[in-house]
Amino acid sequence: MLTAARAQFAERGFDGATIRGIASAAGVDPALVHHYFGSKDQLFLAAIQAPANPADFLPEVLAGGRENLGENVVRMLLRVWDGPMQPAALALVRSAISHEWTAKLLREFLVSQVLRRVVGTLDAPVREREVRGALAASQLVGLVVTRYVLKLEPLASATPNSLVAAIGPNVQHYLTGDIELPRR
Repeated sequence: MLTAARAQFAERGFDGATIRGIASAAGVDPALVHHYFGSKDQLFLAAIQAPANPADFLPEVLAGGRENLGENVVRMLLRVWDGPMQPAALALVRSAISHEWTAKLLREFLVSQVLRRVVGTLDAPVREREVRGALAASQLVGLVVTRYVLKLEPLASATPNSLVAAIGPNVQHYLTGDIELPRR
């Protein structure tokens, strides 16, 4: 089931993949997929071997309101990455850098499980929310690569609070500030 799920999510994305299609590809009844994984979200997290379920962290991020969104997102990211989930998360990022298939899955994870939920709280048209989410992700992924993959000093040894203070305002600007939407 997980092999079929990975293939469907990579090929069709989170929104395009269905439990029924995954079950069919795996040669099982859809009820069996629901029995073992419960929901499409849970199946997706298992398929990509996500080190954390963003649904566990996002309520806290969003509770601070729109004014604190940037800092709260950076704080949550650092809490996850500085915790026991770091080895699994690092393996996922390293794999995504060198394998397009894993990159597709990680992209789907970021978009469907994190970014849409964060930018969905903004009062903006869909296209603008997508751009804002991608811009914020550029900062967050850059932080992850710089701090945890490249281990570039002084970011690698900086305290979480100092990174929240330095990077949070940039993320906040991308989420709620004045931006010019890039053209396609």
